[in-house]
Amino acid sequence: MKTIKLDEKAVKNVLNDLLKRSPNQYTEYEKTVNDIIQNVRENGDSALFSYTEQFDHFAVTADNIIVTGEEIQKAYDALDPEFVAVMRRSAENIRRFHEKQLRNSWMDIREDGSILGQRFTAIERAGVYVPGGKAAYPSSVLMNVIPAKVAGVSEIIMTTPPSKDGSVNPGTLVAADIAGVDTIYKVGGAQAIAAMAFGTESVPKVYKITGPGNIFVALAKRAVYGHVSIDSIAGPSEILVIADGSANPRYVAADLLSQAEHDELASAILITTSKELAENVESEIGGFLQTLSRSEIIGKSLDRYGYILLADDLDQAAECANAIASEHLEILTKDPFDTMTKIKNAGAIFLGEYSSEPLGDYFAGPNHILPTNGTARFFSSLCVDDFVKKSSIISYSYDALRRDHKDIELFAEKEGLTAHANSIKVRFEE
Repeated sequence: MKTIKLDEKAVKNVLNDLLKRSPNQYTEYEKTVNDIIQNVRENGDSALFSYTEQFDHFAVTADNIIVTGEEIQKAYDALDPEFVAVMRRSAENIRRFHEKQLRNSWMDIREDGSILGQRFTAIERAGVYVPGGKAAYPSSVLMNVIPAKVAGVSEIIMTTPPSKDGSVNPGTLVAADIAGVDTIYKVGGAQAIAAMAFGTESVPKVYKITGPGNIFVALAKRAVYGHVSIDSIAGPSEILVIADGSANPRYVAADLLSQAEHDELASAILITTSKELAENVESEIGGFLQTLSRSEIIGKSLDRYGYILLADDLDQAAECANAIASEHLEILTKDPFDTMTKIKNAGAIFLGEYSSEPLGDYFAGPNHILPTNGTARFFSSLCVDDFVKKSSIISYSYDALRRDHKDIELFAEKEGLTAHANSIKVRFEE
């Protein structure tokens, strides 16, 4: 990790370095992705099946594209029962948290007879993309599907790439069943995103696509946005820890490594007011790297995107954290709740030494689908609102419109839209 004295120039350099990891930088893959999308859009199942055989080496057909109930049962049989029980407990925590986000439609009925309001309705069909192979994360299945179920989405489908023998990761299947997925399709990659965005003979068109994936999946989601809604274009994982001299360096080091192990582009940053803590954290990291299974990946991640930033005080530390707008922010200070009041930009905030980031990844309940690459300045975590549409309601009585009609007509005429003005005027003709 690089240790740097914090100042304005240092923050700018760190931000420039982190932005190199954005999916927006991988423009060399755009043509390939766009060609795949266009082919699936035009040729449906024929293109989808061809790409699945080409990339996943499985001869998918209309008869075997859907995961069967028997396959789901085999997945349950293949998993440790205690792991299944843990997934169920996690799902319940996630469900409970997201139920707090539900909002009710409302009406404001005024004395003049006008009625204004807002109606909340869930989208009809959502699609969840789940990576396959070694990158299979059952926790992400729960995080994507449960908010949609809570929101009241009528149908949830899932796509995930199959193995060569047509099987799907058992953890993925069990998580999907626990969360309430209606249908699982054995297709992956940009072709699966295209199938959900436009529909094929086998895969129905959805109205929202969520879920992580590789660069091809990310670029495909960006390309189909507008034809469907998406959650976000996710970048590599990030963690930022704000700590003072009261923090336990072993905890800080362990938490930084929890995200650095995701991949070589992951970012782990410590901002601290204590040089002694910084040195002790570096020492602890060295010890952990001797024992952790993904130490090679962690080492490359820390070499490229690992920073220890030395701040003069917690105000400066918070200012820097707001500029970085990290996906995960841990606050390990003497009074973390006070420090939190200085934070404006973060995907998820973890307070205190017993609230390490994996708590949010797996079990606490808040969603772990979070904004990355500084987008926490204007994006939020995946939530129930992502699966709900809001319709405005307007109803005016004669008396209410009579009071306002001249104002409306004037506004329309000043914009040169005489037909707009006329649609009001005709209601008050002699």
